[in-house]
Amino acid sequence: MTEPLSHSGQPLRHARPVGPMRNTDLAHHRALNPDGSVRIDITPDNAGWDFLSFAVVELEAGDTHESTRPDEETAIVPISGAGKVTAGGQTFEISRTSVFEEMPHIVYVTPGDAIGVVASEGGFEFSIGSAPAEGKYPTRLIEPKEMKQELRGGGSAYRHVNHVLAPPIDAERLILYEVYVPRGTWSGWAPHCHDGRDGSPYLEEVYYFRVTPDNGFVMQRNWRDDEDFDELFSARDGEAVLVTKGYHSSVACPSSHMMFLNYLAGELYDSERTTPPCFDPAHLWIQDNWDHEAWDLPVVSKPE
Repeated sequence: MTEPLSHSGQPLRHARPVGPMRNTDLAHHRALNPDGSVRIDITPDNAGWDFLSFAVVELEAGDTHESTRPDEETAIVPISGAGKVTAGGQTFEISRTSVFEEMPHIVYVTPGDAIGVVASEGGFEFSIGSAPAEGKYPTRLIEPKEMKQELRGGGSAYRHVNHVLAPPIDAERLILYEVYVPRGTWSGWAPHCHDGRDGSPYLEEVYYFRVTPDNGFVMQRNWRDDEDFDELFSARDGEAVLVTKGYHSSVACPSSHMMFLNYLAGELYDSERTTPPCFDPAHLWIQDNWDHEAWDLPVVSKPE
């Protein structure tokens, strides 16, 4: 029996049931903690994975945050405000008006260097994430001029990607991107996967979302078609979603632009960090022509 094909020539897939059969793990969606300066805190223990730690810290003026990670490299990314970061006997002053207005200066910290962050006047919000490392690269400031920029996709999946700690910038395991997605459009299309299956590399990933205007929201789906795994999340400004496995994509609501900061880490080491993910073959056809069979409205009309 011949398998039926879609209009694009790909095999048809039967949709999974939705509603109560969807097995979304709410632990993979992290809202803001209203208490204390650590607003989001993701660790291997509470995420159920092996490599990646991620936190968002919000300090009032003069407040401090300290950390020492003996066996991990660390990346500190400013989100808003200004602060002074000390590590390895060096001091770095970093600031950012908004993730929607300027690129970041990032502090990369080698394993074992004590980290201290002091918020300047007006306060300081930043992300801090880490992964196992051996100390191959020194503590330093990474400047925007070092970061690769690219435009990806097309049509309703056109987005701007900044490689803020990704090749050609050196690190042992950490990979960081900042991605800008216009309102009402998608990122991660065609859907991709990096869970060590289907020939893909194994990478753990956090999506940290910001939206403008900030009363909007985003949707993220993580899934696999070969097992009972299908997660769907709605995230608001400042919230995070974990990608523990499977294909994944996200979309901005029609009234807000979306930016997300990705931290990834896993089995890829050093120059292996250039290894691409695996893409869902059922949707790859669109990358050949983003305008293929695009609709002009109205689609159907009443008789004359």
